[in-house]
Amino acid sequence: MGSAEGAGEQLAFIRETVRRSRPRAARGLELAEQLPVARVLVDKGVLSLDQYFDYAVPAAMDQEAQPGVRVRVRFGARVGASGRREGGQLHDGFVVERLAASDYAGPLAPLSRVLSPERVLTPALLRLCRAVADRYAGTLADVLQLAVPPRHAGAEAEPSPAPLPSPALPEPGSWVRYPQGPAFLASLAAGHAPRAVWTALPGPTWPEEIARAVAATLAGGRGALVVLPDGRAAGRVDEALTALLGPGRHAALAAGAGPQERYRRWLAVSRGSVRAVIGTRAAMFAPVRDLGLVVVWSDGDSSHSDLHAPYAHVREVALLRAAEEGAGVLLGGLSTTVEAAQLLRTGWARPLAADRETVRALAPRIRTVTDLDEARDEAARAARLPSVAWTAAREALERGPVLIQVPRRGYQPRLACGRCREPARCRPCGGPLEALGADRPPSCSWCGTPEPDWHCVECGSFRLRAQVVGARRTAEELGKAFPRVPVRTSGKDAVLATVPGEPSLVIATPGAEPLAEGGYAAALLLDGWALLNRPDLRAGEEALRRWLTAAALVRPASAGGTVVVVAEATARPVQALVRWDPAGHAALELEERAQLRFPPVSRMASVTGPPQAVADLLGLVRLPEGADVLGPVPAPGARGEDVERALLRVEPGQGAALAAALKAAQIARLALRGSEPVRIRIDPPDIG
Repeated sequence: MGSAEGAGEQLAFIRETVRRSRPRAARGLELAEQLPVARVLVDKGVLSLDQYFDYAVPAAMDQEAQPGVRVRVRFGARVGASGRREGGQLHDGFVVERLAASDYAGPLAPLSRVLSPERVLTPALLRLCRAVADRYAGTLADVLQLAVPPRHAGAEAEPSPAPLPSPALPEPGSWVRYPQGPAFLASLAAGHAPRAVWTALPGPTWPEEIARAVAATLAGGRGALVVLPDGRAAGRVDEALTALLGPGRHAALAAGAGPQERYRRWLAVSRGSVRAVIGTRAAMFAPVRDLGLVVVWSDGDSSHSDLHAPYAHVREVALLRAAEEGAGVLLGGLSTTVEAAQLLRTGWARPLAADRETVRALAPRIRTVTDLDEARDEAARAARLPSVAWTAAREALERGPVLIQVPRRGYQPRLACGRCREPARCRPCGGPLEALGADRPPSCSWCGTPEPDWHCVECGSFRLRAQVVGARRTAEELGKAFPRVPVRTSGKDAVLATVPGEPSLVIATPGAEPLAEGGYAAALLLDGWALLNRPDLRAGEEALRRWLTAAALVRPASAGGTVVVVAEATARPVQALVRWDPAGHAALELEERAQLRFPPVSRMASVTGPPQAVADLLGLVRLPEGADVLGPVPAPGARGEDVERALLRVEPGQGAALAAALKAAQIARLALRGSEPVRIRIDPPDIG
């Protein structure tokens, strides 16, 4: 408008907008003079509410209601006849920022209460949680539930200790076995941000090597974060750090500490009293100040993938965090994942590995036993071991303990066709059959229906064989084969930390292998074909990771250490184990994934739910150009439920667009139909 009248109307509109923006005080309620608006993230993990909400700050809460504190607010209140917001339910939340005015035109509800003046949601942590929520098509509230532990008033009331000065730069120690090892530590100490994929040597020294990398980072005046797959691994690094630096320089955020003690340690990190953190999956969000190094050990372990929405993976969070905070990265493990190989191929990270001579000097001798060898020796099969494995175990028991890895725990063995190895299934429900005893017919483990007249639908054979024999059954059979030798088991129900160096048989499931004093004299890796034949894209990679974890506990070949793996010798993972070449195996897997356009070369998401719900979401989603939709098909492991899954695939660089499109479609579907959401998982670990 060019007239004075038009300009006056514009000014009147601006004044009205400003007047509305300032929160209206309820009768008898005085608002804060400065910054009377608090922008709050309400702890309500609903996709359609993944945003901030403005609240008025009463003058009595002005000093405590600072960005980062926990508050309680009324959510869902309505404007009453008095012009004030009334009703609503109380919810917890976090103050994100304080503002002079709100862009909301109506009256603002006041903060109900400041739960604690402790600023637990730092700006850096908020940015990380927002990035994780966007990457995984989730809500910020859901991520914050993973990132910020529950409050304990007693822990908050206690002062945290004063921070200790930076330690001296440690000696490289066993890092000298890696040509680039000392230079990596020196780079950390100098304040740089090196990024490496570390293929660790076999043996018990990797916790000490992680500790030295952390110490070098602390010597440079920065913080460090180490995330491990389980409490046992975290305990080993905890001991190594304490032995190297003494107590008080790091915090162990493990679930075994208990909620209050864990929160006390978390507060010490948040307040800057401690600058190094080690822990399991939830520690990936620990608020370490001046982060200089993020270490993820064994990034292929399934424990690193969160089971709660938005299903974040530790490795991906570590990469996001390192990019955001300019920190170094150390992805380490006895094996190498395909994702780590992709980082090497793109040049994002550099390899950190020993030369072949050092590897051969420290690795045990690997021997293979094929199914044909096992079939030729009926007597050895009755003892649960092929003759080669039985001989190796008998000779090794003269020198020390023998580790026997079995793919599953328990007693009852799953059954398969004795001729073609097709899994034996129940005819009514399709569940797997299990053997209940010599005098009882096989029975379904899902519905309990016996199958006395089973025959294979593929080849017609009536002969059954054990598909995978559990740890307890294996222990019982080996106890008969070696009657004078102690037999110990380690699994989910009771995991052993260590075993003595005296002769014994140690039967363990993958991930539960205890350390042996002086190392194992031998290891037997049974039922390898059961791992390799799983209908999953990662079957070979996972089998090799499990085998390397067990074989690394065995003494070197020069000390008589032997590993016998019962699997087809020509299989790629078996050959990688024989050569002790996990990096080469990962590189070959990556080449095949690239040809098939499977992750990590592409980005993928799974959509799982009832068939109609999946169809509705697929009809609403606006995928990036060139996206592929695979399915939907019956979801794996649905066990008779009417559940389908579709896979969505996009090119590299379109992952953010895919996540945003799926989130928008989920919100639209909930708004239109009000039904329960389907489960969306970005980069699913099991895609079949």
